[in-house]
Amino acid sequence: MAKIETTAVNRKSDIISAAIEVFAEIGYFRATTAQVAERAQISQPYIFRFFSTKEALLLAALEASWDRLIDSFRKVVESASPEQLESDLIQAYEGILGTYQNEVMLQMQAQTIREDSIREAMRNGFGEVRRMVLEAFRAAGIPNAEERTMLFLARGMLCNISVALAMPELKEI
Repeated sequence: MAKIETTAVNRKSDIISAAIEVFAEIGYFRATTAQVAERAQISQPYIFRFFSTKEALLLAALEASWDRLIDSFRKVVESASPEQLESDLIQAYEGILGTYQNEVMLQMQAQTIREDSIREAMRNGFGEVRRMVLEAFRAAGIPNAEERTMLFLARGMLCNISVALAMPELKEI
């Protein structure tokens, strides 16, 4: 890849990272592309070289966050023993929540946005996570795989709320 192409890819990644931070901190509707540009240390018009709209930027940010989560879970599914699968998935999610909290907060906000494209991105992300976990639980011979998958996803949502509201007691067992 030529240096210019590499720089463009890096800048696009920088913009997405900045958007994740800004959208998570102040909300998608309140955030402006000028704030994202400032965080990325670029000019606002440069954002539009990569993303035609603020919504397109949000979709790219959501894609990046779902990709990270799905890749993390895929690694666990491919390496964990059946006995450790669920606890390893929980540990992987807690790691993501600790390291990439803004991405999770962004997903939480996106759940409430009524734009069709954003709802579709969220449905696709949740759907992929659900399919992956359910298939892994079935393959591991976990009894009541459907119910355990639902409880796993519900626990993840409760973890998100716990972090968003600074209420660690919600995660206590």
